[in-house]
Amino acid sequence: MTPFKKRMNGYIKRMAEDMQLRNFSPSTIDSYTYHVDKFCQHFGKTADRLGPEEIRLYQLHLVNEKKVSWSSFNQAVCGLRFLYTVTLGKDWAIKHIPFGKRPKKLPTVLSNEEACRLFECLHNPKHHAVLLTCYAAGLRLSEATHLRVADIDGDRSQLTIRHGKGRKARVVPASPRLLEALRTYWKIDRPRDFLFPGKTPDSPLSSATVQKACKLAVAKAAITKPAVTPHTLRHSWATGMLEAGVDLLTISKLMGHSSFVTTMVYLHVRRQHLDRSPSPIDWLPVRQCPRWAEPRQDDPPTKSNGRG
Repeated sequence: MTPFKKRMNGYIKRMAEDMQLRNFSPSTIDSYTYHVDKFCQHFGKTADRLGPEEIRLYQLHLVNEKKVSWSSFNQAVCGLRFLYTVTLGKDWAIKHIPFGKRPKKLPTVLSNEEACRLFECLHNPKHHAVLLTCYAAGLRLSEATHLRVADIDGDRSQLTIRHGKGRKARVVPASPRLLEALRTYWKIDRPRDFLFPGKTPDSPLSSATVQKACKLAVAKAAITKPAVTPHTLRHSWATGMLEAGVDLLTISKLMGHSSFVTTMVYLHVRRQHLDRSPSPIDWLPVRQCPRWAEPRQDDPPTKSNGRG
């Protein structure tokens, strides 16, 4: 996407300023203004000259012609809703700009053996350490890459997450093995500010770089599960915690979920939950199933053909 500062014109500029006043993150401002700019370009008019009918046509255009994902579709809806309700003050905006219903998919989860193979195929110390942090503490990739050296509290075995989703800070426990791995990595790289610096010490490691490294490691480890990404390690952590007996509310707080309902998806992928599910066939007497396989008393005996 083009940074919103390069699209600072008219209502889009005012929209960006309105979001800045509400302390929206730069990535959110960039995303919303990008979609609004595309909406205005599609009709060749400014936002104040477009209304509910044009919004409806544009949404159909996104679905039928552009075939965008429902995630991108809903980002466009959020941008348009903000523009018309806040910046332009239109009272019809909310009810005339519907969200798309996203299909619900179960998260991909790695087994312990698959996770072990994955980390064995990560030979770059920095890439290994940042992905191990995602797996060991259940962090989002952006949260891990934005960790600073000062955020690691070895005495209390804690990590302070300051770059959480929605700019919400939280504290998560750090296992002794993770702390030892981070100490080993620090001795190699000696970072001073960001724990995982990028091209320059004052900038974090690029998420795209880590995603590429993860993709290569997945291929080398011969993991055939679909869509294995750094976020899969976060799913694997949550599922492992649930299987270990940690309650959902605790897991939800440690993951930084704004809604408890989001965490409930892991109920559907935990191993114990599936293994303990009974089947009605187990409740029937043995002789009741299947009766058709038993010979009946009135059946005539099978005749021998004399050939043995």
